Amino acid sequence: MVFALGFALFALGITISIALHECGHMWAAQATGMKVRRYFIGFGPKVFSYRRGETEYGLKALPLGGFCDIAGMTALDELEPEDLDRAMYRQATWKRLFVMFGGIAMNFLLGFILLFILAVGWGLPQLEQPPATALGSMSCVATETPQKTLNPCTGEGPAQRAGLQRGDVVKAVNGVEVTTWAQFQAETQKQTGTFTYTIERDGTQLTVPVTAERVVRTPKEGPSREVGAVGVGPDFAEPQKYGPIAAIPATISFTGDFFVETVKSLAKMPQKVTALWEAVTGGERDPETPVSVYGASRLGGETAERGLWGMFILILASLNFFLGAFNLLPLLPLDGGHIAVVLYEKIRNTVRGWRGKAPAGPVDYLKLLPLTYVAVVVGGAFMLLTLAADIVNPITLR
Repeated sequence: MVFALGFALFALGITISIALHECGHMWAAQATGMKVRRYFIGFGPKVFSYRRGETEYGLKALPLGGFCDIAGMTALDELEPEDLDRAMYRQATWKRLFVMFGGIAMNFLLGFILLFILAVGWGLPQLEQPPATALGSMSCVATETPQKTLNPCTGEGPAQRAGLQRGDVVKAVNGVEVTTWAQFQAETQKQTGTFTYTIERDGTQLTVPVTAERVVRTPKEGPSREVGAVGVGPDFAEPQKYGPIAAIPATISFTGDFFVETVKSLAKMPQKVTALWEAVTGGERDPETPVSVYGASRLGGETAERGLWGMFILILASLNFFLGAFNLLPLLPLDGGHIAVVLYEKIRNTVRGWRGKAPAGPVDYLKLLPLTYVAVVVGGAFMLLTLAADIVNPITLR
């Protein structure tokens, strides 16, 4: 029940993010005197609508996005004679850029607000985290109850008795190389009796013998089974909480670092196609691969189920930063593509002015249709591949 609630809340958060993105375009257009004919959330059949002033507002059946219809966004739009002077393509360059950046800025602003809430309520995470196989807290090994919960336990666990320390980075489990916590956990659970960890501590590589305890564990999916356990969890840097005043500069600083990480992630997207295909065809899912709206909502459901509302907000904030950065790409039909066209027209006409020539007409979007179709097809295929990976082999919280 809590998972379903979290899933629905996250999907609603995505819908609100998209709605506010379109609001950014609409409000900027209205503020600069352009005519907004329609503002709708969703696509497909119309559920309802109403008119206020010269704009029709409404909701459509498929909550997969939204749109803001600005009169004369391109020279291809059909316009009423009285709207010709207000056509977007005939406005000053700064006005057109202001409108196109309005939606992007709204996503960044929403992401900032969510991070501010996170800073005050739960704390900002440290972007520089320990290595994936770094050992964290250690304890005794608890047994599992018939209700699938863990019994209380006391004393030291196998990891502590073996002399392992927090911060040790495990390189291999009984000779098998591991690079992720999932691999470390899977290999450890295979062990019976005494085995070895190859670890790195203070720049030195050591081999440490550990005696596993056999306990019953029930995975999230599948029947209960007996596994090896050593009583250790992953290491991580604790989030830092702030008061409302101190949270402002902290959030600004974090936002800058977060934006850089978002851009880096965006630049790696083409490299993730192979990893997504492997996930769909039965390979291990790379946790750094992109997720679809379904996959993100699924993660939202898991965070809610575990009471990790801070992570819920962080994922939603990261999604807004990603949407903003993604829309900056100079590809039609993205906002960045329209921005590139506006800048091209400005530079072209400026050069023509230097040469004593009159400004040329607006860019012919018909000539850009082939590139637009390529971008739509490639982007659509990537989204379908991501969705397939989220259904067949989803990213889950460990």
